[in-house]
Amino acid sequence: MGDPVFSVSPGTLAAILGMTAATYLCRTLGVFLMARVPLNKPIRDGLAALPGSIIVAVVLPLAVKAGPTGILALAVAIGVMLIRRNELLAMLVGLGTAALARAAGL
Repeated sequence: MGDPVFSVSPGTLAAILGMTAATYLCRTLGVFLMARVPLNKPIRDGLAALPGSIIVAVVLPLAVKAGPTGILALAVAIGVMLIRRNELLAMLVGLGTAALARAAGL
């Protein structure tokens, strides 16, 4: 047979396998541990708030880094979300706002 198309060094393979094991353990242990946590109101409320807080933690720094264009686009997207309660529409309007603002030189 010919040369392998894809070759990986032993260190790279060990890193990939180690991260695979760590990811699997985090996911399975999370399910295992949460099965033993009583889901009272404060814990349910905290879990319900996680998706929004994760989005804010990811999106806000990107908007600030993008400068006025990113902040304007984020503000418009938040406004659309508050009015229409439609994530896809808010995302599309935010992206359109960013594109128009950049085209206008902002």
